[in-house]
Amino acid sequence: MRYALLLGFGLLWMAPTQAAMLDPASVDASRLLPPPPAEDSVDTKAEFQELRDIAKRSTPDKIAMAARDAKNETPTLFNDTVGFDIATMPQTNKLLTLVAEEEDADSKMAKDFFHRERPYAVDPSLKTCTPVKPGKAPTSYPSGHASLAFSMGIVLASLVPTKSQAILARATEYAENRLVCGVHFRSDIVAGQQFGTILALRLMQNPAFRSQMDASRAELRAAGH
Repeated sequence: MRYALLLGFGLLWMAPTQAAMLDPASVDASRLLPPPPAEDSVDTKAEFQELRDIAKRSTPDKIAMAARDAKNETPTLFNDTVGFDIATMPQTNKLLTLVAEEEDADSKMAKDFFHRERPYAVDPSLKTCTPVKPGKAPTSYPSGHASLAFSMGIVLASLVPTKSQAILARATEYAENRLVCGVHFRSDIVAGQQFGTILALRLMQNPAFRSQMDASRAELRAAGH
């Protein structure tokens, strides 16, 4: 829920100091990501065409899967890939939840900086896989779902290296489903993948996070994973 503009900005900038594990300056998207294509650029026009092409070839099953992924922003998005319910692994679930909290705080600042309109806000004729609010939606770049999938996916892949390729393939699929949903441009997805990767690598250098990784690794080993 959004509050008055000034209060909203205040909470946004306070978020990293309250919940995040990383120094906000070390994950400043304005210094880590290139700007998105301009709204009237050839690149953006090509991105709109890609979304229309994806919409034409997406089957009902693919759209339904994309809608499910849109609603699931928890570590369980990797359940089918790893072959067990992550929610039943308290240390691993805690670890990946820490990743998700970090990603949420840092992505909000990134989206606020770049302030890119969502494709459906620019072209209302585009259909989305889930309901969206009418009007402006300047939260497109980078894709939060893409950065979430890659930040959690890279950490999880380091814990279960025998399934690392499958985990990263699932992260890619989850991110690509934002295009199927019609809620992001291709460059948003690419930026989200890049940003999520940076977040994961920075987190894995954090002593407190590494300690939780050790607890998760021991838990998974004891469970035969």
